[in-house]
Amino acid sequence: MGTKANKHRGRNRYHGRGKKAGRGAGKRGGRGNAGMNKHRVMYRNKYMPNHWGMHGFNRHPTLRNFNVTVNVSQLADMADGADSLNLTEMGIDKVLGSGRINVALKVVVDEASAKAVEKIEAAGGSLEMAAGDDEWVEE
Repeated sequence: MGTKANKHRGRNRYHGRGKKAGRGAGKRGGRGNAGMNKHRVMYRNKYMPNHWGMHGFNRHPTLRNFNVTVNVSQLADMADGADSLNLTEMGIDKVLGSGRINVALKVVVDEASAKAVEKIEAAGGSLEMAAGDDEWVEE
């Protein structure tokens, strides 16, 4: 016990700490972010400008486009020794160009990235895409 507390002990009910101090989060005005909408508003505005509120937006789920994808490196395992692979029947929408392929495969899919097309053709295979989805071709 400190000297100040010793001097005040028994003489008043607060023992030298004042009315609210010594009750937990007394003089600092609360714990954590307490008071950010009352007595710490200026601190919040200055140092935490983006802490509250909504930022950005999310599109409605009916407008979102999720592709089921597969990488080039997975095609050989999926073919399992066959020389052709129909990904549209498997429910896969798009082929991406990550990884390597050493097997010549004929792949049928709706969409493919430019790297995927390049790697499949470099391995001696071919890629057949749905009509009208030739976005990767530069004209």
